[in-house]
Amino acid sequence: MQLDLTEMIARFERNPNGDILVGGTRVTLDTVVAAFCAGNTPEEIIEQYPSLQLADVYAAIAYYLKNRSSVEEYLNERRAVADEVRRENEARFPSAGIRNRLERRRNVFDGPARRTGS
Repeated sequence: MQLDLTEMIARFERNPNGDILVGGTRVTLDTVVAAFCAGNTPEEIIEQYPSLQLADVYAAIAYYLKNRSSVEEYLNERRAVADEVRRENEARFPSAGIRNRLERRRNVFDGPARRTGS
C-alpha cells in the first residue's frame, strides 16, 4: 500500500498581512504556538479555536518543534510589526483623558434623564 504523505503536511498559508494561517482557517501560527507554549494541549487549543482541525494543530506544533529557531524568528518579526502598529495607533489616538471624553459623549447622547434615573 502506498501512503500519501502530502496529507501529513500541515496546511499553512500566508494572508496579505504576512501572517501564517493554520489549516485553512483565520487562526494564526502565532496563536497556536503561543497556546502550546502556555501549556495548552492540542485538544485544548481546538476547544478555544473550533475552526481548527486537531490534525492541523498537531502538525503546526510538530512544525514548530522541528523548526523552532525559524519559527521564533518569524514570531519576533510579527511582534515587532505589532509593536510598531501599536505605537502608531497610540500616537494617532492618545488614550490620555479618554474616560472623560467618553463620559462627556455619554452625557450628550443620554441627557439628564439617564443621569437622574428618570
